[in-house]
Amino acid sequence: MGSDNRTHEYRSQDYRSHGIRTAGGGSPQSGRRVAAYCLVAFLAAGGSGLMLAGLTVGSSPRPPQPDPDVAPAAYGLTTTSGEAGEPDQTGEAIGLARAEPVRVTIPRIDVDSELLRLGVDDDGEVEVPPLRRAHQAGWYERGVTPGEVGSAVIIGHVDSRAGGPAVFFELGRLRPGDQIDVLRADRSVATFHVDGVAAYPKDDFPAELVYGPSAQPTLRLITCGGEFDERSRDYLDNVVVFATLAGAD
Repeated sequence: MGSDNRTHEYRSQDYRSHGIRTAGGGSPQSGRRVAAYCLVAFLAAGGSGLMLAGLTVGSSPRPPQPDPDVAPAAYGLTTTSGEAGEPDQTGEAIGLARAEPVRVTIPRIDVDSELLRLGVDDDGEVEVPPLRRAHQAGWYERGVTPGEVGSAVIIGHVDSRAGGPAVFFELGRLRPGDQIDVLRADRSVATFHVDGVAAYPKDDFPAELVYGPSAQPTLRLITCGGEFDERSRDYLDNVVVFATLAGAD
């Protein structure tokens, strides 16, 4: 489903985000309770949190929203075609060795971005790329690397007041079967195929579904979406893309 003709202004005010909180600096892989992260935000001074701050006046189409028909009703542990991700003789899924991701490309929506490394801030919330680099996505480095067995996470902004559409503005247009390629530091390319795309209300975010352990090499791409609330200066949903490793070169 593409964007409609409605527009919203990239306006904002001070805002404390709902963060991916990991008690004791732990990883979302542990299954601890986490919350959806707002990605349309400006880093607060000192990195102590997130703050929205208007810089320009203008308007732009709202980001495309996922078609309900492509939402994963119950995200299973099936794999797409390809040798990587298929079970070995013991029944365990075969993943790639750990190698940090350096670039993500998504041909359908013309994404080609170097990847920043994202950790956890002093408040125990997962970092997001700074708005001055809203054209770049980031990999959550405390999780698995894309291609390893488990749930790798890549986060990107949807837009910003200063620059308009950002790196993951078109994420909601992805469909099952679409390709995502992740170039890794060992020069291998992990290729994922999209299994499903869905938008979830931030106050009812399915943390276990998104960040919980996986027996397959999987990837989740996350940004903001849904309606833009003029009062809170925030999107109401998170858009999540679920993908499974299809192969590697």
